Amino acid sequence: MTSTYAVLSEGLEKRFGEVRALRGLDLAVPEGSVCGILGPNGAGKTTAVRLLTTLLRPDAGSARVAGHDLVREAAAVRERISVTGQGTSIDEDLTGRQNLRLFGRLHRVRGPAGRTAELLDRFGLTEAADRPASTWSGGMRRRLDLAASLVRRPDVLFLDEPTTGLDPVSRTLIWDVVRGLTAEGTTVLLTTQYLEEADQLADDIALVDRGRVTHTGSPAQLKSLVGAHAEVVVPDTDTLARAAAVLDRLTGAQPSFDHERNAVGAVSKDPTLTIPLLVRALDTAGVPLLDVSLRPPTLDDVFLRLTETTPPETTGATGTTDEKERAA
Repeated sequence: MTSTYAVLSEGLEKRFGEVRALRGLDLAVPEGSVCGILGPNGAGKTTAVRLLTTLLRPDAGSARVAGHDLVREAAAVRERISVTGQGTSIDEDLTGRQNLRLFGRLHRVRGPAGRTAELLDRFGLTEAADRPASTWSGGMRRRLDLAASLVRRPDVLFLDEPTTGLDPVSRTLIWDVVRGLTAEGTTVLLTTQYLEEADQLADDIALVDRGRVTHTGSPAQLKSLVGAHAEVVVPDTDTLARAAAVLDRLTGAQPSFDHERNAVGAVSKDPTLTIPLLVRALDTAGVPLLDVSLRPPTLDDVFLRLTETTPPETTGATGTTDEKERAA
């Protein structure tokens, strides 16, 4: 395994009873990059992150994180990573400044006061720094939690849904911080439900489905696997079915309807589809038009096209992977 990768796993497997949460997870994350880990609920994302942060032990396979073996050198891995989960780790009875200084002492950071001031400024929290965190907004507490994970300058930072519930201003601030971290050499593994966030931040994306990484690549590379999104707007509901039939034939995808707008759309499997071709086909079918559009694919289109809708593999058990993991 080469040291140019901050995270490199081969064949990671994990079971929870009868549920195979991971079924041979392979992941390669270059140093100083942002890797977005995407997938449907129950696909194994949470299990993968818990394994890579030493919170769980794999049943099979191997991995190196920050240059250290995940199992044999777990303590060394923990010294070089930080994790920001969906729940906050701050003490709301302490001020923001006191929280960061506390984390600095716990991690034996030299000059914790200076590092605290730096992080408060970086996250736009200086003005409120000496107020108890209990008086802060949810977005401010979320920013403080992320700042706390950076007190000791980790080699690898795991971000689990970092901007859930944040307003656009706070979300943009955290995006800027993540970009700054990678510019300084930190590697970031990001799980998020906001596909726009992954599109904005990720250098590469690992699409996890049914316990395996099924597709990897940059956002642009993954989008190239999916055709453009075609949409047709017609004058009335009576012609929607005919328009949908034309889209079904041309795109090879299941059309989706917006009945309020009398619109029908589908993601094309044919990269050669053009608006003139679409208009001619609709005209031949006698479909009156108000509007026709063909837009480039988004990560939402990639996600819907390339992931399965069936539940994780089991041998008779019920419940999602995440539910089984929490119960274990």
